[in-house]
Amino acid sequence: MNNPRGIAVLLVAVVAVAVFSYKLGQQGPEQVASSVTSVADDKKAATTIDALPASDFVANGTIAKAQLFEGGGKLSTAAERIAHFDIGSRNVKSILSDGSLIWLATSGGVIRYDSRSDNYRVFDNTQAGILSNGIFHVGKLNDLILVGSYGGGLSVLDPKTEKWTNYNIPQGLADQFVYDTTVTSSGDLWIATWSGANLIKGARLDDPASWQTFTVENTLGGLPNPWVYSVEEGVDGEMWFATEAGLARYKNGIWENWQHKDGLGADLALVRKDIQFTNDPAKSSKHHAQQKAEQGLEDVNVAYNPNYIISLSVDDDGVVWCGTWGGGLAKFDGGKWQNYTTQDGLPGNHIFMLYGNEAGELWVGTSKGLSQLDRETETFQTLTTSDGLFANNVFSMANANDGSVWVGSFGGVARIAGEQWAGK
Repeated sequence: MNNPRGIAVLLVAVVAVAVFSYKLGQQGPEQVASSVTSVADDKKAATTIDALPASDFVANGTIAKAQLFEGGGKLSTAAERIAHFDIGSRNVKSILSDGSLIWLATSGGVIRYDSRSDNYRVFDNTQAGILSNGIFHVGKLNDLILVGSYGGGLSVLDPKTEKWTNYNIPQGLADQFVYDTTVTSSGDLWIATWSGANLIKGARLDDPASWQTFTVENTLGGLPNPWVYSVEEGVDGEMWFATEAGLARYKNGIWENWQHKDGLGADLALVRKDIQFTNDPAKSSKHHAQQKAEQGLEDVNVAYNPNYIISLSVDDDGVVWCGTWGGGLAKFDGGKWQNYTTQDGLPGNHIFMLYGNEAGELWVGTSKGLSQLDRETETFQTLTTSDGLFANNVFSMANANDGSVWVGSFGGVARIAGEQWAGK
């Protein structure tokens, strides 16, 4: 996926591609997902699997079903494979590629999958280690694995010792709900939580003097909302924060923020007809209802809040990209905003994920598929389940060392062979 030509070279004529489906993380802490790793063996594997009854694979708990994906897709060549990993009724909120290991942050624990051996291990609160099964984020600090959870704080795994260390409010964490972490170019660690953001100077987690907390109150409203969903480093050391009430920047000790009134997110009149969701979070959450009231949106009865930034990405040019709740994709160059919606080619206006890879490509995970933005033409090319995705709601994405790409959704992950992305 390091090919800068991106998806344009992927739109090849499709013959057929085998989609293998595996059960992953639904049984014990250590299981083996049977698969075939070589391209040469894929045709043979498809023939063998198709010749056996599905019950054989359900019984041994490794492969739920193998099916042939017949044409119509944009990703495939006849010789290559798309593999589906089924994790049950769980979201895959974050994916970390670390050598041969793929880490999946799910709403049922964190799964470590070894692509070389096909072994996987599930870490959840039935074992000593992490405190919560709801995992929103998995990242890395040097050799350590960082896991952000719903209610269990930050859990840190040392892979050398297989020991977990937990950091929570007593250690200085702003909140036990952790949504994101970022290690800066200077070696600091930032943590996004539901009660503000933490800065740990030098990433010295065990040094209480290294911890700082930034809140709405102590930034005098510079951080516009306590619920921080993402933190990203920009150019010249500036830090960007996605919150439920807009975009914030911390630079040279100064906080600034931007909201819909400044240009963030498309107007409701532009997107209303394309919003099919009526399960507005404000209807089930006092917090969300309060946020909408404070932002003058209490009369909106659909799933729309342009200030609610779910996903964030900062590119090498310092351009900030914000994924909003129903207001589409927002671009901020530091001076002006530009918004992209379904009218510009996006499949949906709820932007769950933004992923910028090393080739400078921007991938947009929506409620209705995965899109890549062509910056020259400002158009979008979209992939859906008809192209081999596990599901159309895309929450996470990662490039693996072998060139493959992993795309996370509700219920599972699609692993797409590298040759399909590069058009080789």
